[in-house]
Amino acid sequence: MEGKVVIVTGAGRGIGRATALLLAKAGASVACADRDEAPARELAAEIGPTALGLAIDVADRAQVDAMVAAVLARYGRIDVLINNAGITQDATLAKMTEAQFDRVIDVNLKGVFHCTQAVLPTFLAQGKGKIVSASSVVGLHGNFGQTNYAASKAAVIGMTKTWAKELGPKGITANAVAPGFILTDMTRAIPAKLLEGAAERVPLKRLGTPEDVAQAYLFLASDASDFINGHVLCVDGGMA
Repeated sequence: MEGKVVIVTGAGRGIGRATALLLAKAGASVACADRDEAPARELAAEIGPTALGLAIDVADRAQVDAMVAAVLARYGRIDVLINNAGITQDATLAKMTEAQFDRVIDVNLKGVFHCTQAVLPTFLAQGKGKIVSASSVVGLHGNFGQTNYAASKAAVIGMTKTWAKELGPKGITANAVAPGFILTDMTRAIPAKLLEGAAERVPLKRLGTPEDVAQAYLFLASDASDFINGHVLCVDGGMA
């Protein structure tokens, strides 16, 4: 990743943080974007002078455009966009509010659209770029109590495959990563007994780590994946 400039959204914690650290270790300059300013700037400071910390809500197009402008002003180019930012607001269909549905769609789906459309002129001008977006095994198979989340993650797959066809002739690839149960702050809120049950359903008999997903992001961000386009890479220990 030497000489590459990468934007990672949702970089303040969990998978995003692990990804930013791994990319920086591999030689990339990383723009660490997160809705919460403090963890984004702390991460950038931890990485060092090659990193940039940015506060951004991906659901707000004006903030997304400002982020892209700031990255271009700092580095002069963008090579990879990792659409990692995402949230959950779980409820069964009978109990889910419109506000819960809309917020998850705004961040998980519309945020991916905003960020990708915002970097596209730069990718087109360069004649090359990589789009890597966070889906989920839930987007492939559904999950109880996650109508909004499953819908957003399934739609990311549809957008990814569409962009692969539209943008491939321009030298731009689009791929997605579909994590399974990953041990993050989000999943740590789940009761321990349920987490143990989830681990038992994984053939590898463990939950994933943020670093497991970060390795997949790194591969799809690197030149090693140049002929991979429109693919959904499951990182789930075989659960799906």
